[in-house]
Amino acid sequence: QVQLVESGGGLVQPGGSLRLSCAASRVRISIYTMGWYRQAPGKQRDLVAVITSGGTTNYADSVKERFTISRDNAKNTVYLQMNSLKPEDTAVYYCNAALDTLRYWGQGTQVTVSS
Repeated sequence: QVQLVESGGGLVQPGGSLRLSCAASRVRISIYTMGWYRQAPGKQRDLVAVITSGGTTNYADSVKERFTISRDNAKNTVYLQMNSLKPEDTAVYYCNAALDTLRYWGQGTQVTVSS
């Protein structure tokens, strides 16, 4: 069974940084488009950033210039570096792996930005 396990979430003050990790097992992420999504209470799950198997990245406008997605295929892990965090970044962050019609999700990690 494919597993995506997120880690690195927590409580951080505005302006701070966090690095999320998504470790995959039983799937070779090198051929997948990997993404990070987030869902705040009472809101829909939205795309934050994606990285294709070829390394092309795309970001939501709200996180451009602050967040960076990257992947280490040798470690079967994808990362999300989050800088200059704002209270509105507070959400549960989910890792996603996509290939054609296949979709896999992690269980999510909570990020709370508050003073």
